[in-house]
Amino acid sequence: MRAVRGATTLDEDSAEQVDARVRELMTQMIERNGLDREDLVSILLTATPDVHSAFPASAARRMGLEDVPVIGAQELDVNGATPLCIRVMMHVESGRSRAEMAHVYLHGAQGLRDRAGLGAPDPVGPGG
Repeated sequence: MRAVRGATTLDEDSAEQVDARVRELMTQMIERNGLDREDLVSILLTATPDVHSAFPASAARRMGLEDVPVIGAQELDVNGATPLCIRVMMHVESGRSRAEMAHVYLHGAQGLRDRAGLGAPDPVGPGG
């Protein structure tokens, strides 16, 4: 089992944008890692405290991921944190090594790991 990470940001806190950005992010995470839906073990979605319009986890359900355990949580309210940010961690069954997992950071979340002092940012997918 492996974990793949991703994050995206919103331009505005609207239910439509939460849905669109979560779908975009999760679709790229699945495609870039060559995953089938059956490979998904569980999904954790978090949002910063300024996301009020919709549950990001609901977007996963609307993608048809009804048989995958999904949980949503709120990020800590930390000074200087990236605003309107949604993060995803998928646990997956994959034959890829940890180093081969493609993590996806879109829109204002590009370089997120660098800003957090965690080293070089992960590869960024298109549309960022």
